[in-house]
Amino acid sequence: MITFLQRAFIMGIPLLYGATGETLTEKSGHLNLGIPGIMYVGAISGVIGAFFYEQAAGTNMNAFLAILIPFVCCLLGSLLMGLIYSFFTVTLRANQNVTGLALTTFGTGLGNFFGGSLIKISGSDIPSITLTKTSIFFKKNLQEVIRTISEAKGGSFDFGWFGDLFLSHGFLFYLAIIIAVVVAIVLKKTRVGLHLRAVGENPATADAAGIPVNRYKYVATAIGSMIAGLGGLYYIMDYAFGIWSNNGFGDRGWLAIALVIFTVWKPDLCIIGSFLFGGLMIIHNYIPGIGVADQELFKMLPYVVTVLVLIIVSAKQKRESQPPQSLGLSYFREDR
Repeated sequence: MITFLQRAFIMGIPLLYGATGETLTEKSGHLNLGIPGIMYVGAISGVIGAFFYEQAAGTNMNAFLAILIPFVCCLLGSLLMGLIYSFFTVTLRANQNVTGLALTTFGTGLGNFFGGSLIKISGSDIPSITLTKTSIFFKKNLQEVIRTISEAKGGSFDFGWFGDLFLSHGFLFYLAIIIAVVVAIVLKKTRVGLHLRAVGENPATADAAGIPVNRYKYVATAIGSMIAGLGGLYYIMDYAFGIWSNNGFGDRGWLAIALVIFTVWKPDLCIIGSFLFGGLMIIHNYIPGIGVADQELFKMLPYVVTVLVLIIVSAKQKRESQPPQSLGLSYFREDR
């Protein structure tokens, strides 16, 4: 059970990053179906930074730079994708669904192009890039740090199952939870969050009240994209032990979008929802005696649960559980 829960937590973190970023974007009234592409670009951007730093540093890698360079590269790549989406949907007022799907296709193609290029540069015999040295720094966990400090002072700590479950993760794991909590607090408790929700509900009314609608849309989409991009970085550097292979990210970006609906647009609920989705994604590995066909049925569970939640929420018609009223609709100021 401890092993299952630990793996569920790890599987859920990329979804948590993606869902938190998408929730922030959707609160501004924009449905960004480009999240899978943004997460993919965030992953390859971090890989590019880590690859060239490893090549330059050799065996003399600095822990701070080994983390900082991929982290910043990931944020910049994701930010660029978010700005592209914002330019088309906010400034040019293009169709949000079409733009998002195009961004996903573009992001996947871009990631595969640069991934293939790095594979050729590295001269690898297999179609993948191995960044194990960088991954070690990202996977350094609290349990190891505390144990090292205690042993240096002559003590000894054994955290048992609690340590294995809650303290055996890298910093990106805890950062995902912190970001989700901060976003939830900002949306619920601050004036900025109130303005953002107003923009998502009725941009014409928000505009009439003096709220800079386009600025809020741009900032929310840009920050949301950077948060989502970190999910791609976590997947490569932590979950995949620093190994990049083209098209290896799977459908996690789409699951992140489904998680937004499942958690009724509440970032704090995304924390629990992501771990639940993570468990549903791997539960077939822990049920004895099931065949390949049954495994595929179990893999459908996150989507089936999301559809059921959507039906229940729609039937109850509670306003706090509904998406922003202007979600997916472009704002034309001249029609106000």
